[in-house]
Amino acid sequence: MADITKSDKESLVKFKPRARLLIQLGDQLIKNESIALVELVKNSYDADANKVDIYMENVDDPNQGIIIIEDDGFGMSPEIVENVWLEPGADFKNNLIKQNITSPKYNRLPIGEKGIGRFGVHKLGNTIELTTKSKDSNEVYVKINWDDFNNYKYLEEVPITIVERSNPVHFKNGKTGTNIIISKLRKKWERGIAREIKRSITALASPFENNDSFKPSFDIIDKPKWFDGLLNWEDVKDYSLFRFKVTIEGNSITDFEYAFTPWTTMTKLYPREVAINDSLIEAFKTLKYKNENGKDETFSLSNYNIGKVIFEGYVFDQDPFLLKMGVSDKDGFKKYLKSNGGVKVFRDGLRVYDYGEPENDWLNLDFRRFQQPTKAISNNLILGAVYLDRKDSSALIEKTNREGFIEDDAYKFFRNAILHSLEIVETLRHTDKKKLKEVYGPTPKSAPLASTLSEAKIYVEEKIKDSEVKNKIVKYLNKIESDYKRVSENLLKAAGAGLSMSVVVHEVEKILYEVEKVLKSENASDRVLKLVTHLSSLIDGYAEIIRKSNQTSENISQLIDQALFNTEYRLMSHKVDIIKQYKLFKGNNKLKIAKNLLIGTIMNIIDNAIYWLDQKSFSSTEKKEVFTKKIFIDIVEDQKFIYLIMADNGTGFLIPTDDITEPFVSAKPGGMGLGLHIASEIMEAQNGRVIFPNEGDFETPEEFKKGATIVLSFKK
Repeated sequence: MADITKSDKESLVKFKPRARLLIQLGDQLIKNESIALVELVKNSYDADANKVDIYMENVDDPNQGIIIIEDDGFGMSPEIVENVWLEPGADFKNNLIKQNITSPKYNRLPIGEKGIGRFGVHKLGNTIELTTKSKDSNEVYVKINWDDFNNYKYLEEVPITIVERSNPVHFKNGKTGTNIIISKLRKKWERGIAREIKRSITALASPFENNDSFKPSFDIIDKPKWFDGLLNWEDVKDYSLFRFKVTIEGNSITDFEYAFTPWTTMTKLYPREVAINDSLIEAFKTLKYKNENGKDETFSLSNYNIGKVIFEGYVFDQDPFLLKMGVSDKDGFKKYLKSNGGVKVFRDGLRVYDYGEPENDWLNLDFRRFQQPTKAISNNLILGAVYLDRKDSSALIEKTNREGFIEDDAYKFFRNAILHSLEIVETLRHTDKKKLKEVYGPTPKSAPLASTLSEAKIYVEEKIKDSEVKNKIVKYLNKIESDYKRVSENLLKAAGAGLSMSVVVHEVEKILYEVEKVLKSENASDRVLKLVTHLSSLIDGYAEIIRKSNQTSENISQLIDQALFNTEYRLMSHKVDIIKQYKLFKGNNKLKIAKNLLIGTIMNIIDNAIYWLDQKSFSSTEKKEVFTKKIFIDIVEDQKFIYLIMADNGTGFLIPTDDITEPFVSAKPGGMGLGLHIASEIMEAQNGRVIFPNEGDFETPEEFKKGATIVLSFKK
């Protein structure tokens, strides 16, 4: 510190937090609506609640919608509301943890400790009404309008009124708890967001354990169908083929259970169980990890306050030859594992976010699968849970932004302990999976190349002892298999290019026919010139489709315009109205995509829509009904994706959407069944996907509800 002289002026000043700081806490520290609601549910857990109900109404209208969270916990007194709930960063819960003070009814240590999670409520709505009552205290009511915080400069200037009610209005007859009503919602909710919230709330507690002392629930009163078809753990658990449970304490595995559980349809295989006294487990009980020099080094969790760790899970197999033997809803099963798969972490039975979320591969399972494709388990093959005790795991500190633990030495060795256990499970599973493939894998008749490659992999596994050489050979065999698939796909795309060229010829023929008519019946040289100019532009547009498909930064609205221009005369000829809702999109519509491929995909979807609109029109004419053919195009976005919505008011899909992107599947008489397959392949190549949404997933006008809706999803 520099010396202070007599001529220097010294003043004592204070930090002055701005009023908008609380809004920023909610917006920037809380990632999404799921996390915001989870933080409120955690508060209910800390309040010793047995149940917490989340219910919503009119959430598709931000001005009318409300979100209600109510629990039956011990509530808050007026003093706690003023000095803790309204105090950002309060250390009240943190002090309880340090002193090991548990809740009176269920003996819980607080899960929250930062004192800021509740401010994530701003992520949900601009107005919050809190009603709470504790035993032997008045009921307390507080209303906060977050918009007011923009009208004041400093936080201390924002007036907050606390109302004490000696005669309770909400919690009567000795009841205690907290009720929060959120209104003036920040965004319009759609079916997809609601289903994601449902998944998050359901995943708050481990699916493997019955926690009767804490039961969160979530419902949307006026949208009961939004959750139709949403699979849960009970729907898929019987499809697992392997399960395990490992207990870790100190420097070793202290208990171990593994079971191979073939389905009842697999009559040629027998179940197998492995316990802690097995020779393999005995050999690998001591915890080890690879140090920087690649050598095994032992370690102990006792060096950190981590306590006992329990790791259990169910492992699945997505081999198509096996799925045919017992999984009826294959598409639903795969989607469930894709969005729910991975290893989650629970502390005192409550979820630690965001481990196990699709975007957080904290154990690098997918990379390990790439390195050891025949042995390692990827996220979409496992539903796993790690359990920690709150009072014994203080060394594992949650990040302020609720994205897991701080990644220090304690976390490093905790993670290594889980990976060490998983490697033992993978070794056991590898043996049983080999038997599965031998008995029920692909045969030379059903899939000649897959069968040959499978035999080659088995031979390599058995005959080659050098693990490095073995892994390299298996990688090459996998590359051959993926190259074969890619070549097959490219052949299909080539066929698709042929289809596109036939459309070009068809368009050109129609315009030339129009030119011929004009020349015969009119002396309007301007019109002829316009048609010829359009023809030239059209040819340019189609030429763009068959140029090399490099990814560039493109305006998605302009690509839709180009696709509509390319099909303009076809749409006019079939009298199809285009509703260009996408023109009103105000978000960022720049994407890094292959321009030509996306234009071709949009045209393909338009071409399909025209055909089925014609079928509906023909049917309506026979019934003497008035029918106007329409295609609706819109762009919407959420935090992670931009969605291009294309809907028609035609017949709708006549075959299951699960099958519709498979090659050579078509409801058109004489149709080749390649259009949507190619569109799906193109979208996957752009890190996007084709979605066939359920009603309510995306907003479309009522007249398009019974038609066909296709959504192209692009990752931001």
